[in-house]
Amino acid sequence: MAPMTAAGEEMHALVERLYPLCRSITGDGVRATLEIVGEYLPLEVHEVPTGTQVLDWTVPQEWNIRDAYVADPAGNRVVDFAASSLHVLGYSVPVSATLPLSELREHLHTLPDHPSWVPYRTSYYKPEWGFCLAQETLDALPDGAYEVRIDSTLADGHLTYAEHVVPGQVADEVIVSCHVCHPSLANDNLAGIAVATFLARALAEGTPYYTYRFLFAPGTIGAITWLARNKERIDRVKHGLVLACAGDRGSLTYKRSRRGDAEIDRVMRHVLESSERPHGIVEFTPYGYDERQFCSPGFDLGVGSLTRTPYAGYPEYHTSADNPDFVSPEAMEDTLAVCREAFAVLDRNRRHLNLSPYGEPQLGRRGLYDALGGRSDTKQAQMAMLWVLNLSDGEHDLLDVAERSGLPFDTVAAAADALVAAGLIKA
Repeated sequence: MAPMTAAGEEMHALVERLYPLCRSITGDGVRATLEIVGEYLPLEVHEVPTGTQVLDWTVPQEWNIRDAYVADPAGNRVVDFAASSLHVLGYSVPVSATLPLSELREHLHTLPDHPSWVPYRTSYYKPEWGFCLAQETLDALPDGAYEVRIDSTLADGHLTYAEHVVPGQVADEVIVSCHVCHPSLANDNLAGIAVATFLARALAEGTPYYTYRFLFAPGTIGAITWLARNKERIDRVKHGLVLACAGDRGSLTYKRSRRGDAEIDRVMRHVLESSERPHGIVEFTPYGYDERQFCSPGFDLGVGSLTRTPYAGYPEYHTSADNPDFVSPEAMEDTLAVCREAFAVLDRNRRHLNLSPYGEPQLGRRGLYDALGGRSDTKQAQMAMLWVLNLSDGEHDLLDVAERSGLPFDTVAAAADALVAAGLIKA
């Protein structure tokens, strides 16, 4: 990994700030999360009412929770929502009861293989209640009557998501998506939120070619809602990237789009390989994060997914061990750097047409060789010009040129700029 800058520490600080909030697919935890992100980026927040039909789904009732606990026969809170939002089964219906331990066990979730960790569990679309706790805590509970209380509400409300747009030179869009529905889980997906936030800020420092649309939405239902509400303009989306699990210490993994050869797939492979970072590239599967919604056959968008260790690929996944100590500033900084490198290539990648295709044009009399005289990579730059001229047939883009020639993409793009200025090629 490259040396860390202040951005890594700032992203980690954002993760720590967001970590205590109880998020779900709806509710005030999502709003509070977006309010904090809104301190870093201007956001357009959308509220979609319960009952709204979104493709084959319906926006559910909104869930909010104020308190929850299990108290032992002596009145001690042995499981307490105030200590961690993971302690309650997500979307639990309200309950107030006194139960024997034998009956209470049916509503308790643990991880026997990791007895000190608390699992993350939900029941979004089936009315249920429950608690998550460490196996070692469960093992220490004495028999007797337990007070159980979940002070929650399930009522008509809204699904909340937000967008941030970095304007580009053209209306064609690149979407960057991350999910905001997970509670106290640092890698999945607070690190993704942090990297997306700082990526948007970095892009806004320049004038990108594409318009970049950042989506902060609950998983699955959020992406489906956005797609349903934007069907008429979906043809603007030319590329996309889903960010998740962006802060663990594992190497980067890119998951291809459903197309497999979309431009974002080619760009990500090129950037990862040319950077010589340890990485993996995996084929598309219709399971995972929201790439499966963007890549559903009716839309078939060129959207891939970037993670470090893939979902469910590390023991800490969906457990209390996925805490701020599990993610590192250096890893988030590295993920951010790869995204910036990839979008720099994407923004400059064009097909060109050679305006003097019969024989090699005379570069010297146009001053092109002289312009290269002071460069340390003069020979490489000259070769880049020749390759660009030869492959500027309207069929090959600059990424094709870089890969076929073995030259750095930046060198190829600079050669193309020089040839455009000389009137020898046009985009």
